[in-house]
Amino acid sequence: MARPKKCRRICALPVHRAFGPLEGTAGGTVEMAVEEYETIRLIDLLGCTQEECGAQMGVARSTVQQVYDTARRKLALALVEGRRLAIAGGDYTLCPQGEVCPGRDCARRGCGGGRCGCSGCAPAEGAKCAGQSSQNFLK
Repeated sequence: MARPKKCRRICALPVHRAFGPLEGTAGGTVEMAVEEYETIRLIDLLGCTQEECGAQMGVARSTVQQVYDTARRKLALALVEGRRLAIAGGDYTLCPQGEVCPGRDCARRGCGGGRCGCSGCAPAEGAKCAGQSSQNFLK
């Protein structure tokens, strides 16, 4: 029996959820999960290490590395093959402090790891994720 996926904590949902080529028609769709988007945001945009990203998302560094590698592969497919990129689904929980999240230092300032005491940062044992699980990413 497979181990159930642990919800990944994200600060906010992406503002723009679809991207595609401006010229011609898209050669299919690549679907990126919300937690994959979050790893790209934290590591590439904000400059977090994988360890810092893991602390902020509430998962192990090795899990972050796996999610990040998958996200980069999907970005490469979208860019190189001219596919549409859609961000949706996944296994995540939304931090209730997302509107005031300090970004890179979220975990250090108390929101990451459930240290702030807010009910949304650390889901209770057996709690359901906010996101919808989506398995068929590469179409």
